[in-house]
Amino acid sequence: MNHTADVKNVIKKNIEKNKNKKREKIIPNLFLLAASISILTTVGIVLTLAFDAYKFFAKVPLKEIFSTELAPLAVNPSFGILPLISGTIITSIIAMCVAIPIGLTAAIYLSEYAKESHRKILKPIMELLAGIPTIVYGFFAYSFVTPLLMNLIPSLGAKNALSPGIVMGIMIIPMVTSLSEDAMNSVPNAMREGALALGSTKLEVAIKVVLPAATSGIISSFVLAISRAIGETMIVTIASGSSKNFTLDITQSMQTMTAYIVEFTSGDAGSGTVGYYSLYAVGLILFIFTLLMNLLAQYISRRYREEY
Repeated sequence: MNHTADVKNVIKKNIEKNKNKKREKIIPNLFLLAASISILTTVGIVLTLAFDAYKFFAKVPLKEIFSTELAPLAVNPSFGILPLISGTIITSIIAMCVAIPIGLTAAIYLSEYAKESHRKILKPIMELLAGIPTIVYGFFAYSFVTPLLMNLIPSLGAKNALSPGIVMGIMIIPMVTSLSEDAMNSVPNAMREGALALGSTKLEVAIKVVLPAATSGIISSFVLAISRAIGETMIVTIASGSSKNFTLDITQSMQTMTAYIVEFTSGDAGSGTVGYYSLYAVGLILFIFTLLMNLLAQYISRRYREEY
C-alpha cells in the first residue's frame, strides 16, 4: 500500500512540474508582448506622422516651408516653419537658463551639503513641482509672472516669450535636480575623502572632484530637460500667445510648435486641407527634435561615463 502511495505522489509531482513548465513557456511570451507594445506604439506614431506629413510636403515647396512667413488661414496661405522653430528654441533656452543654475545648485546642496534627514524632506518637496499640471503653470505664468515682469519691463507684452520660458524653467528644475543628484551620489566617497585629506575644502571637492566625475549624468539631465521644455504645450499656449511673426524679441508674443498644433486642432483647419496636414508636418519636426535630444543624451551618457 505504501509503495502504491509513493507512486501516486511521484505522478502528482510530475503533473505539477509539467504545468509549471507550460507556465514558464507562456510567461516569456507575455513579457515579449508587453515589451512590444511600446515599440509598436512608437512605430504607429511615426508612420502616422510620416504618412500625413508627406501629403503636406508634397503640396508645399521647401522654399516656402523654410521661410519666415506663416499665415495658414490667410486667403493666400503660407506655411513658413521658421517662426515656430525660433519660438520653440527661444522659450526652451530661457527655460534652461532658469533650470540649469538653480537645479544644479540644488543638486550640489542635496548631494554634498544636506544632512540625510534634510534630504529626505527637501527632495520630495522639490519633486512635487513635477506633479503640478502644466495648465496650472500656464495660468501662473499669465496671471502672476507676466504682471510682475511688466512692472520691471514696461515694454513687455501681455503675451510674451519671457514669462512662459521662466515658468517652464521652474517646472523642469526637479528633473535637473533629481537626475544630477543621482549622478553625483554615484561618485564613490573615496574620491571625496581623498580630496578632503589633501586639504581641499568642501566646495572645491564638489566643484573640482564630484562635478567632473558626474559629468555624463549631469549633461544627460540637461539634455532630457531641454527635450521636456521643447515638448511643453499648455504653458506656452496660454502665456506666449499665437503670434506667428519671426522675431527674436522675448518681450513679444511668439508661437511654438506645440502651441501651433493646439491652435489648429481646435477646429480652425478643415480635414484634408493643407493647413490640416501642416499639423502632422510640425508634429514630425517636433518628434525629430525630441528624438535627437534623447539620442544626444544617450551618446553623452555612454561617451563620458565614469566606471568605478
